[in-house]
Amino acid sequence: MPKLLTLILFIVTFLSASAQQNIVPDISIVPKPQHLTLQQGNFILNANTRLYINPEQQFLKTTASQLAQTIKTATGQQPQIIYKKPRKRAANYIYLSLTNSPDTLGPEGYSLSVQPTRILLAANQPAGIGMGIQTIKQLLPVAYTFAPVAVLALEITDKPNYSWRGLHLDVARHFFPVSDIKKYIDYMAMHKLNTFHWHLTDDQGWRIEIKKYPKLTEVGGWRDGTIVGHALERPQQFDNKKYGGFYTQDEIRDVVQYAKDRHITIVPEIEMPGHALAALAAYPELSCTGGPFKTEQAWGIFEDVFCAGNEQTYSFLEDVLTEVAALFPGQVIHIGGDEVPKTRWKACPKCQAKIAAENLKNENELHGYFIERIAKFLKSKDKRIIGWDEILDGGIPNNALVMSWRGTAGGIKAAEQQHGVVMSPTSHLYFDYYQGDQQLEPLAFGGYTPLSKVYSFNPTPGKLTPSEKRFIIGAQANLWTEYIPTFKQVEYMLFPRIAAASEVFWTNPANKNWDDFTKRMQEQYKRYDALGINYSTSAYQVKQQATIDTTQRHATITFTSDAAGTQLYYTLDGSTPTTASQLYTKPFIVKESATIKAASLADGKLMDEPTTTKLTIHKAFARPVKLQKQPSRYFPGQGGATIVNGLNGSLNQNDGQWLGFSGNDFETVLDLEQITTINRISSSHLQNMLANIFLPVQVDFLVSEDGKKYRALKTITNTTDPLKGGIFTQVFAAEFAPVKARFVKVTARNIKVCPPNHRSAGKTAWLFVDELVVE
Repeated sequence: MPKLLTLILFIVTFLSASAQQNIVPDISIVPKPQHLTLQQGNFILNANTRLYINPEQQFLKTTASQLAQTIKTATGQQPQIIYKKPRKRAANYIYLSLTNSPDTLGPEGYSLSVQPTRILLAANQPAGIGMGIQTIKQLLPVAYTFAPVAVLALEITDKPNYSWRGLHLDVARHFFPVSDIKKYIDYMAMHKLNTFHWHLTDDQGWRIEIKKYPKLTEVGGWRDGTIVGHALERPQQFDNKKYGGFYTQDEIRDVVQYAKDRHITIVPEIEMPGHALAALAAYPELSCTGGPFKTEQAWGIFEDVFCAGNEQTYSFLEDVLTEVAALFPGQVIHIGGDEVPKTRWKACPKCQAKIAAENLKNENELHGYFIERIAKFLKSKDKRIIGWDEILDGGIPNNALVMSWRGTAGGIKAAEQQHGVVMSPTSHLYFDYYQGDQQLEPLAFGGYTPLSKVYSFNPTPGKLTPSEKRFIIGAQANLWTEYIPTFKQVEYMLFPRIAAASEVFWTNPANKNWDDFTKRMQEQYKRYDALGINYSTSAYQVKQQATIDTTQRHATITFTSDAAGTQLYYTLDGSTPTTASQLYTKPFIVKESATIKAASLADGKLMDEPTTTKLTIHKAFARPVKLQKQPSRYFPGQGGATIVNGLNGSLNQNDGQWLGFSGNDFETVLDLEQITTINRISSSHLQNMLANIFLPVQVDFLVSEDGKKYRALKTITNTTDPLKGGIFTQVFAAEFAPVKARFVKVTARNIKVCPPNHRSAGKTAWLFVDELVVE
């Protein structure tokens, strides 16, 4: 009778729990597992669930504790950890175990079996268990629930596609306390990233305590102020507030252990021989000139670097790296090596003497000598170097790794030379770039890297041979913090792009699918909400594309967004879209000038700010264009049609709406195709002085009825200072009494070379041209 009563009570309890349980309806795992098969039934996670560990594998205790805490966060019940193997007939348990059987999982792969009576997680190494636990976390509800949780039965076999799955954080430009660094590491673990690239030193701050050289943090750890606004703005302004901070060696050890517990290796970066002003402010004798210097307040590249001809420099760096190597148990140390002006070395007697003594050809080879010497020293510490791809320029040692940031060309070159490569190109993996419409986003470095572009990246270039491809060991996303002063802003720039990067790094390209990814991200956004993460909603912004029909002289408007689960609405009068506005179902035609505003809405709620396209249909719209000279291959737009497509270029010269001319004038003839009465002609131009882009010196407007004999209508001379900073556009407009014309000629004179007092004085200047409007 007692046994029967017990059975009845169990059945009643089970049915009650089943009725109230929180079922996770969809599988939304990021990064996507390599192999996943759904099975019948559910595992019920409740107050009686136990967590077992093989007693011989108690080193899994920390990882198991993390899982137990996650379960408590999701359900309010923390399962007891039991250090023994579960009995054969046991039920309602999770079992973590390492297997010795040979398989193809590798060091970070895992197998996960969710059955109605148990969850089995197995791996070859502890890191694999850690990766599997991150998957289990994503099978749980995103929000707290008191009810038992039903986990869908499934089978997963999973492993990463790349061994280096990195995320970088610059703490030199802006400093973040240990608590934030640990949170950053948690975010990495959550997305199965395994390498934290900690950028600890730069011109603007030295952030790591070095016992032998205390002034590195006492002096170099602080700056007298920070630039306000963008570095391209002129004149530059500063807040004059002392700023800084650093990590003690005890704090470093604490963070290293925290990362290790989450199966993440930290790669510290100590910048050399450039980006060294914080160190030189503390120890000016290590420079070519002797200083004095201050820790830099602005962003950029600076000519004062470590003196490569001074033996004291090498002694100093060896002392520093000795302490760094002792703090970080990982095999790799990043030594920078990028953006090293050679100006000081060319004028430095010590550097020139070193070039002669070592039989070097030039300063580039001196750079290579510097890198090789540091690499040889670190090898004596059982470490190997990684550097930015500039280290290839002067030749590098055989055991060096290369981080390719200036596109993928450096990585391809390094792989061809049989160096290990981490792909990290600005084009796809720089998270300090804008992720949405620049006009709607907070201040950022520049560029444009939306979620879809991150997801589209393939770290292994197809042009490499099979034997060369094996040298691509992984990829990394970088977060430079010139314009990221707070950790909330770090989160904004990181999420959700970290999810796209994690799938690029983990999942086999054959298993990737953009539409599937955006659907899975709907659940991830809920997870981010539950965790209080300040993620960007820019993926919901509507991207507008206008395709011009030169025959019918109209525009076809197409909308896309990087998010699923919403509807797109639009207006043509510049008003904010609502659910009462026009619903977008397919591309549509616009025949008249319009201000097109479009937005994503879900349940009647705007998911992000509307985007705007101003389409101007004027007399030259979609008419034939003849360019005297073709634009640069770097800024071709869509050819001559770009300047009469009714669209204005933004402040981003890479938006595809600008024609760029390097050192050349611009001259074009517009054919209105019939004699037309006009009274105004204008052209739009861009200035970005620090990118060597200048307004034209002069713009000439001419007309003709036959295309042979032209009459000058107006000449406009530029009066804007070519050294005016910032990024801005300027319209040059000629208004005149009505005239009849079929052909319109516009000539814009290039300044040819950067003017005196410009940082690139004498070098070739760019001229950018956008919409020519005829009215």
